[in-house]
Amino acid sequence: MQPHLLLFFVLSSTLAVGNFLATSQSVPSPGAHGTKPANETYYKVSKQLCWGCVGESLEFLFTHNVVRAAKWELPLFWDFQLEKYARWWASQRRADCKLQHSFPEDDFKLGENIYWGSGSTWRPSDAVSAWSEEEKYYDYASNSCQEGQMCGHYTQIVWKNTRRIGCARVVCEDGDVFMTCNYDPPGNYIGESHIDAGV
Repeated sequence: MQPHLLLFFVLSSTLAVGNFLATSQSVPSPGAHGTKPANETYYKVSKQLCWGCVGESLEFLFTHNVVRAAKWELPLFWDFQLEKYARWWASQRRADCKLQHSFPEDDFKLGENIYWGSGSTWRPSDAVSAWSEEEKYYDYASNSCQEGQMCGHYTQIVWKNTRRIGCARVVCEDGDVFMTCNYDPPGNYIGESHIDAGV
C-alpha cells in the first residue's frame, strides 16, 4: 500500500466517525426555567458530563491509527458499544483513579489499555504516546518483550486482527486523569505475532 493511500485510510476513518459523532451528540442546557445554578452545581455537573467527548474520541482514534499506519496495519474504527463500556469503567474509577483493569487479566473478553496521569491536563494523545513508546522494548524477530519491561499496550494498539476501538477519559475526584481504551477483537494472544509476517 502506498503511503498516500495509507494516510487516506487514517484520515477517512477519522472523518467518518467525526461526522457521525457530530450528529449524534447533544449538550443539555445547564439551567432549568431560566435560573442559573450555583458554581458548585456547575462544577459537579461538569465533572459528570463529558463536554469534550467528540474531540476526545477523534483524538483517541486518530492517534491510534497513526501508530498503526507506521506498521502498515489497517485503521481502527470507532465502536460506540466499546465507548459505552469504556465510559462505564472510567466512571467506576472516578472516585479513586486507581490504575486497574475492568476484568481479571486472565479472563479478558476485550483488549484493554489503561492510563493514569497526575493532574488534569493529560489528553488522549498522551496516553497513546505512552503506550506506543513501549515499542522500544519489543523485539519483532522473536515476538518478545525485553525482560522487566512492558510491551502489551503497544502490541494491542498495532494488533493485526483488531478492528474496533472505544475509549474514555475522566478527571477523577482527586484531580488526576484516568483513561481507558477497549479493543475488539482483542490482541496479545500468547504465541501469536501482533503484525503481519514480513512487516
